[in-house]
Amino acid sequence: MTKLTAALALAGAFATSAIAAPVTYAVDSGHSFPNFSYQHMGLSMQLSKFDKTTGTITLDQAAKTASVDVVIDTTSVNTGSTVFNGHIQGEDFFDTAKYPTATFKSTKVVFEGDQPTTIEGDLTIKGITKPVTLKVTHFATKLHPMMKKEAVGANATTVIKRSDFNLSKYVPNVGDEVTITVALEAVAK
Repeated sequence: MTKLTAALALAGAFATSAIAAPVTYAVDSGHSFPNFSYQHMGLSMQLSKFDKTTGTITLDQAAKTASVDVVIDTTSVNTGSTVFNGHIQGEDFFDTAKYPTATFKSTKVVFEGDQPTTIEGDLTIKGITKPVTLKVTHFATKLHPMMKKEAVGANATTVIKRSDFNLSKYVPNVGDEVTITVALEAVAK
């Protein structure tokens, strides 16, 4: 009886590990938009976004592990104004001629229960890399109703100082603190 119990336990462990394998998801560029907001001249909170984001998310919910690797096309910045889009891509800000992308690579994903709550990682803008922590405000996994593949979605936020990334033109008249909010969806490869 002991040998049978051990054999069943071992078979169960193999079955669980097969089910709990990590899944890699490709970022859905049509539904993933990092945006950023900052105080402008003490008059208003300005909001802009990036229209092109790519990358991968690897998730093993059973093991409570994950990794995030995202590339943002900084030439796709969308401020709502064609003129300002060009201005913010200039040398004083994103300098997209030299630095056409910004990246985020996770170093640690913290789970509470089955949900990731924070994502620690390295944010690189204009060739400068700084550690940041994204607070996950929403997280879901499910079968994508149209693509019929597993999908993951999340919203997360962090605050950075743009001066840390050599983006300090007009500080303090234009706020140094920038809130980054990411709405991200990804589909299993």
